[in-house]
Amino acid sequence: MTVCTGNICRSPMAEVVLRDALERAGLADVVSVRSTAVTSEEIGNPIDRRAQRVLADAGYAVPRRRAVRVQRSDVEATDLALAMTAQHARALRALGFPAAKVALFRAFEDGVPGGDPSDQDAPDTPDPWYGGPEDFQECLATIEACAPGIVDYVRERVA
Repeated sequence: MTVCTGNICRSPMAEVVLRDALERAGLADVVSVRSTAVTSEEIGNPIDRRAQRVLADAGYAVPRRRAVRVQRSDVEATDLALAMTAQHARALRALGFPAAKVALFRAFEDGVPGGDPSDQDAPDTPDPWYGGPEDFQECLATIEACAPGIVDYVRERVA
């Protein structure tokens, strides 16, 4: 599960990219990807149109979906929660997610981190919300840079 503030920019972009990467890695039948928000401010809204545009321009299929907020029931249903920021990680732990299930998304930027990803410090994934097209492109590039490490980590865990 990818997690950001409102579930309309970063986390759905990461959901789309990871779903595509896991499918190409032959893991789509054993791993499901979803995204959520830590706030309720965007619940029910579609993926931000700027995020949709940058995803489509990069060749990704953009799903029609609505923003949802993470729930306590997600704790049991989630093996790995990928937080876009340290603040999102704290919110997940406050909701009841064990620390071992929560990792910063960018902990995987240079591949699978040594040791437990949940113990890794990493920079926040840039929030493109207040920016222009270049900020969404930067966000997508960051997400794409992390995807191979996440896929490798997931492959190791499901093997």
